[in-house]
Amino acid sequence: MEKKKIIVAMSGGVDSSVAALLLKNQGYDVVGMTLRLWTEDSSNSHGANNRCCSVEDVEDARRVCQMIGIPHYFVNFEKEFQEHVVDYFISEYDTGRTPHPCLACNDKIKFDFLLRRALFLDADYIATGHYARLTESDNGFHLLQGIDNSKDQSYVLYTLTQQELSRLKFPVGEYTKEDIRKMAEEAGLLVAGKPDSQEICFIPSGNYRDFVKERVKPKKGNFVDPNGNVLGEHPGIQFFTVGQRRKLGINSNDGEPRYVVKINSDTNEVVLGADEDLMETDFTANKLSFTSEVEIGSEIKVKARIRYKANEEPAVVVIKDGYADITFLEPQRAITPGQPVVFYRDEEMIGGGIIEDLKVDSSRSKATSAVAIS
Repeated sequence: MEKKKIIVAMSGGVDSSVAALLLKNQGYDVVGMTLRLWTEDSSNSHGANNRCCSVEDVEDARRVCQMIGIPHYFVNFEKEFQEHVVDYFISEYDTGRTPHPCLACNDKIKFDFLLRRALFLDADYIATGHYARLTESDNGFHLLQGIDNSKDQSYVLYTLTQQELSRLKFPVGEYTKEDIRKMAEEAGLLVAGKPDSQEICFIPSGNYRDFVKERVKPKKGNFVDPNGNVLGEHPGIQFFTVGQRRKLGINSNDGEPRYVVKINSDTNEVVLGADEDLMETDFTANKLSFTSEVEIGSEIKVKARIRYKANEEPAVVVIKDGYADITFLEPQRAITPGQPVVFYRDEEMIGGGIIEDLKVDSSRSKATSAVAIS
């Protein structure tokens, strides 16, 4: 019987390396593929490693493939990554929203362009090192949270369709991170103790503000309180995100901390308020995606997550034409436009969308007129 061919997206890290090892041991015809996504001109670098996939990472992936006895290929997706991830990232910050580049990379690069490339090469599946699980029933495929709650990555996979799920494998999702490192060590893989990546992959310095500023000229505007009173001047909305307290460039004379509670791109204003002003229950989301069909007008009871490390909280989702109204049963802190909101039923991820709009209730706000530019 001919083996099923599977292409594993290999970053040079321990998770994708063990994913390839597990699939090889399960009898698949495994091919490792590393993606070249980002290369900055040396004149624009800041002394850090200036590649998304560094030379060291590519070499680690190649050596792992050699050790487990599978072929390794290196493919260039820089143009696609620039258009669908980097340009999106810059545009979102420039309009006062907070993007999620890993979601964009998964949606467009790994599960669109890479999947198409894999099918062109007559592969049956692609696999990644994401901590998530897949099951199949008479109703189709179901995407479940990874066994390791601390590493679960189902949140960044909400855009996957049934057609895409039918071609995907997530072998490490059945294990904890500790299990994965132990398997790598037992197999003698050189990446067994390699640290996890922490920063945005195309900004090795971690300073997204400088990255955006170098590409889009900031425009000064006003800080205002929730009632619209001007508090001072800000250097540009691209430097702020909802919930931010540090590096505001403005101090409160009454000693009370101030937070960014809303960013208004139409008026180029940054709204500052007290911590309680960040607590909201109602908002809208667009760019919806569900793993199964939903009807316009339907009301769905879910648990919803508004950021990667947040807990899922009970909410009601009302499906509209092209968007959804979401209401949490209890107020949530810093619901941030541009970030995903993802819906769960028990451990199954059923869909999600991008947070679009929320209200700021000025009646709850403390007086915020006593401020000074620092």
